[in-house]
Amino acid sequence: MPDGRITVRADGRIRRLAFDNQARLNALNTHMWSALPGLVRAAEDDDEVRVLIVTGAGDKAFSAGADISEFDQARSGTASQNYDRLNNEAFDALSSCAKPTVAAIRGYCFGGGLELALCCDLRVAGAGAQFSIPAVKLGIGFNARWIRPLLNAVTPAVAKEILFTGGRYGAVDAARMGLVGRVVGDELVGETARELALTIAANAPLSVVAAKRGVDELARNPAAPDWTDLERITQACFDSADYEEGRRAFAEKRAPMFKGR
Repeated sequence: MPDGRITVRADGRIRRLAFDNQARLNALNTHMWSALPGLVRAAEDDDEVRVLIVTGAGDKAFSAGADISEFDQARSGTASQNYDRLNNEAFDALSSCAKPTVAAIRGYCFGGGLELALCCDLRVAGAGAQFSIPAVKLGIGFNARWIRPLLNAVTPAVAKEILFTGGRYGAVDAARMGLVGRVVGDELVGETARELALTIAANAPLSVVAAKRGVDELARNPAAPDWTDLERITQACFDSADYEEGRRAFAEKRAPMFKGR
């Protein structure tokens, strides 16, 4: 097993994935990039899982990005195409995950690490977190496919500043720009992300999925969204046993017990 791994922990309805390569500030090596899509799919396929939390091991970094020690081989000649494919598959797995995803960010969140955080639905950052996409400082051509998650979070002008300058931003500036939704004390990141995930997990799963699909489809295809599919998943909520349970629980003044069907 090469250095670096992605650890998996079950927490009731929550599945937690942690980038663990602490000697390199949780930089992702080829093994980790390759493993991520399968771990996301496993969470999607598990009916017990309702929310996925993505984080970094330790307290120094979410992820410093791709492991630059591999670049001489992985980003040279034809090998670079295979490396980009691994990156694309990892980003696509998170951004298209059918279940809600929350990034819990402490410390460094750079390059591919920031891109992975942007592929999550929600982002909670510690006050000491730092953000950067330093591709221009390394002579790397930033793949245009990877700009879409950035543009889902920030304006085109802000995206250009981030990409043109390769600058480093603190958590407060990152929140102002739109890179993160919440900033809390560094020691509160894990618990805040967990409480957010628990709140989501307690709601009707079909309703959450319908909301996620609606937002993603309208953001991706604003001029021509797939209304037929969106109406189908909305109607599925009204046809579900969870809809009956929600109304009954409201009338009985108790917490609903949603089953996702």
